[in-house]
Amino acid sequence: MPAFLSEAEAEAALAALLAEVPFSQPSVRLFGKLRPSPRLACWMGEATYRYSGVSYAPLPWTPTVLALRRRIEQALRASFNGVLINLYRDGRDSMGWHADDEPELGAEPLIASLSLGAARIFAIRRRPRGPILRIPLPPGSLLVMSGASQRDFLHALPPTAKPAAARINLTFRRILGPSAPDRRAPAQGAA
Repeated sequence: MPAFLSEAEAEAALAALLAEVPFSQPSVRLFGKLRPSPRLACWMGEATYRYSGVSYAPLPWTPTVLALRRRIEQALRASFNGVLINLYRDGRDSMGWHADDEPELGAEPLIASLSLGAARIFAIRRRPRGPILRIPLPPGSLLVMSGASQRDFLHALPPTAKPAAARINLTFRRILGPSAPDRRAPAQGAA
């Protein structure tokens, strides 16, 4: 959905998130070693999430993130209990090839990815090494991955040598298991 948010809504959300979200630079496991992530991140929601060999306790929803979650839940008729928020400071910040296939997401997770700020290229390819499809993600766009997408495909946000302003990407998801509350309908109040 290339214009899920209007240009003005996307600009306002970006400014609010830059002020509200306590970003940090987590470590990620690459080739068996923990290294600083090539982006800043924040895990927010109602359940602990584990990826790249590290567990992240959730921070509480901020007002802007909660409003975005509710809007996406209403549009997709789905519920989410967590969001990974990545801040790509410039074109050098990136995300390597991966799938969001952690066991706590279930066999066929629904992931809603909202882009704000600088437009970047989202790359996707069939596992293990299919041709690469490059999708531009403008500010305010919503990309939805579901079904077997995490099992059958890998995706990435490659670095770019072109000058790029800051970009925030929010990937809403539902964590299953003992650390996750059973919330099948969209929440009515802030968590």
